[in-house]
Amino acid sequence: MDEALLRSLTPGVLTALVRRGADFAAAGDAVQDALVEAVRVWPADPPRDAKGWLVTVAWRKFLDAARADTARRRREDLVDEEPAPGPAPAVDDTLQLYFLCAHPSLTPSSAVALTLRAVGGLTTRQIARAYLVPEATMAQRISRAKRTVSGARLDRPGDVATVLRVLYLVFNEGYSGDVDLAAEAIRLTRQLATAIDHPEVAGLLALMLLHHARRAARTAPDGSLVPLAEQDRRRWDTRAIAEGVAILQAALARDRLGEFQAQAAVAALHADAPTAGETDWVQIVEWYDELARLTDSPVVRLNRAVAVGEADGARAGLAELAELDSSLPRYAAVAAYLHERAGDLITAARLYAEAAKKATDLLERDHLTRQAARLHTLLDAHRHG
Repeated sequence: MDEALLRSLTPGVLTALVRRGADFAAAGDAVQDALVEAVRVWPADPPRDAKGWLVTVAWRKFLDAARADTARRRREDLVDEEPAPGPAPAVDDTLQLYFLCAHPSLTPSSAVALTLRAVGGLTTRQIARAYLVPEATMAQRISRAKRTVSGARLDRPGDVATVLRVLYLVFNEGYSGDVDLAAEAIRLTRQLATAIDHPEVAGLLALMLLHHARRAARTAPDGSLVPLAEQDRRRWDTRAIAEGVAILQAALARDRLGEFQAQAAVAALHADAPTAGETDWVQIVEWYDELARLTDSPVVRLNRAVAVGEADGARAGLAELAELDSSLPRYAAVAAYLHERAGDLITAARLYAEAAKKATDLLERDHLTRQAARLHTLLDAHRHG
């Protein structure tokens, strides 16, 4: 069973049900039931038209559920609208569905969470991790969002800012490696940039291209994580970097700075450096100052502490870090790195081990564990030297 195919067809099937009058929550449940049925049936009897099969089965399951719900008996009138047999139109509804899910009746954070779950293919755990909240909290948020839009016709599209946030989080999750959605997020952002003349859309596309350009160098042949400073820059995609920089420069020239443009500027400075040692950390700190002004994000301030440590020395970075909440994700990893740079290997080894225990990403956990082991080896050699 091709799970990637099912995932790619899901948005179009969900859109087809919504267009025929299904409310979003019920349509989502029906599509999930149809996917389960596909996993059961397709291996022995694959359909000629996968999308058409899913639309038909999902619609029938939606109607079955509607009939069973006495409060929604009126939906039985929709039975005559069952799609006719035959190939379904080859239309990409994904981006439109992103806008429809960013419903005005939802808060931006709820709209993002619901869209990531229903359309983006992310699990509740992955979304919770992206939002830095417990999984149970995110599950409640998604449930509330479903209740809010239950029975509502999704005919009032949401705003661009919410859709950009969804695309950004989908890309980040794809880039992390749990679910390969990065290329899909880039494709949709390209579509959006073609349809809408907006500097932040351009900023997000530039950011994605600049990060994606480094993807081949992010892991070693054995699958282990390679930090940015140690990556083989010859493996970076120079065409994607050039495109990302050009898009960013055009966006910045419009003098309507937003957070995605600022993040892309940081990524462009990394991409522009021939070696890690030639990175313009002073300018990166300045861009993080802009990001902190725009977002007031603790994660931005955590990244800024690293940049300050590179620009002004590890002690200065640790002073910046001391002003932040130590419960932040990756706080211990940043503290370990800065303590190592400052020469305090004992504290750094302890913090690397602590960070490894807290890491949710397997590659990151393995990397931090190796860092802790490396420092313990150095300390042991020093003691016995």
